Amino acid sequence: MDSTHKAKLLSFYTRHRRLPSYQEFLKLTGFKSKNAVYKLINRFVEERVLVKDAHGHIAPGDLMQGARMLGVVEAGFPSPAEEELSDTLSFDDYVLPNKESSYILKVKGDSMIEAGICDGDMVIVERRQTYKPGQIVVASLDGAYTMKYLRKSPRGYWLEPANKDFKPIYPKGGETLLIEAVVTAVVRKY
Repeated sequence: MDSTHKAKLLSFYTRHRRLPSYQEFLKLTGFKSKNAVYKLINRFVEERVLVKDAHGHIAPGDLMQGARMLGVVEAGFPSPAEEELSDTLSFDDYVLPNKESSYILKVKGDSMIEAGICDGDMVIVERRQTYKPGQIVVASLDGAYTMKYLRKSPRGYWLEPANKDFKPIYPKGGETLLIEAVVTAVVRKY
């Protein structure tokens, strides 16, 4: 019975890009009471089909099953394909291991093109307590946001673009450089 409810839930989520309300859950499941829906949701949370955040709000967990991982493909010299089902991979788990502190930004501009980040790409960024030189970060300089490599010199932190047509950014006296998040993944659709 749960597999039927999971399929209906997945279908609803795929169609509407959101989870159903309790009223919509009642219609999906055919249950007569919200208590039955509450118990089903809790069972889905136990099975990690859904997850609850610190405020009790539900979000998709393993609802999206992921894609089959079939092996490795050479990006160098051609070699015989080795295809075997090695695992199932959920992109949510792969690129968003810390969902509560992560968010997605759309890239505008090409100052990071040599790092493989192009205009129109999506980047997944994560807020952290600490940031290290060498990481690609989203930073604000007196309220203006940019994405660059974080660098450190004896004079302090500065930002380096990954495009020779752009100049490094060194905070001037009185300017405040704040690191907002670190880039953890880049997503590009062809």
